[in-house]
Amino acid sequence: MNIIFWEALLLRILYKNIEYFITMGNFDKENYLNQINESYNFLNNFIKNEKIEIPKVAVVLGSGLNEIPEDHSIFKKRSELDYKDIPNFEKTTVAGHKGKLIFSNYKNTNLLFLQGRFHYYEGYDMKKVTFYIRVLKKLGIDYLIITNASGGVNPAFKVGDIMIISDHIALFLPENPLRGENLDEYGERFISMQNAYDKEWRLKVENELKNKGVPYVKGVYCMVSGPNYETAAELRMLRTLGVDAVGMSTVPEVIVAVHSKIKVFGLSIVTDIMEEVIERGVSHQEVLDNVKKSIDNIKKIITIAIDKIQ
Repeated sequence: MNIIFWEALLLRILYKNIEYFITMGNFDKENYLNQINESYNFLNNFIKNEKIEIPKVAVVLGSGLNEIPEDHSIFKKRSELDYKDIPNFEKTTVAGHKGKLIFSNYKNTNLLFLQGRFHYYEGYDMKKVTFYIRVLKKLGIDYLIITNASGGVNPAFKVGDIMIISDHIALFLPENPLRGENLDEYGERFISMQNAYDKEWRLKVENELKNKGVPYVKGVYCMVSGPNYETAAELRMLRTLGVDAVGMSTVPEVIVAVHSKIKVFGLSIVTDIMEEVIERGVSHQEVLDNVKKSIDNIKKIITIAIDKIQ
């Protein structure tokens, strides 16, 4: 690979860091912590009033996956709550993201499903995008199953593949969610991301999937800011960098979860393939439609992941 490529990549990263250093202003730590506490107190009172148990596991549902907690043959719904009713939670504006919390049970495990998330491209900064992770931690969540829809960059992938995320690339984040004064109440200033997607948990799930014959692939996920899909040149660059799937979410939340000492298991559903995107493009509706093709196996993997933390 020629030196011009690497110089251009480094300049891009440097430019974004300088841009956000200038424009983002100071982080108001005290106000942020007060907002977390306000949201936590609201949710804690809601749980008490509904006479439901504090959840142990949170499952973040990406585009097109809203229906998973509605399968009452697997999950027992206890209660639900709109994001808009929770203090300091933002509004979800993307099709395929309902914006609801679903309190549920699977076997003996108390779950909290999040039907939708917040994206940088919706206009929220990274502190807002990841705010809910801090609230989950304060609520008592120790395990996070996080899902997304993605574009397949690995030439061996096909539409409908479910990729277990083994690692990610965060170089293209417009802003690190940990930027600003550290939240010592949650984690240390400098954290290692070497085991961001908990290896022990992941290997237990993979072994069970092999034993049960549930298909999956695994690989490296990369987040770009969106909302536009990548150009042909950008996709070729991502493949050169070793990316297997690309999307517009997940990485900021995982960084904050690791900082908060929450164990993470990640799934990325491949909804389109690089060569096809270069040839004819892709639409968000196509992404939503293709997610549904894998819904049964996604449920199987999620339930196995829950089983493996007990």
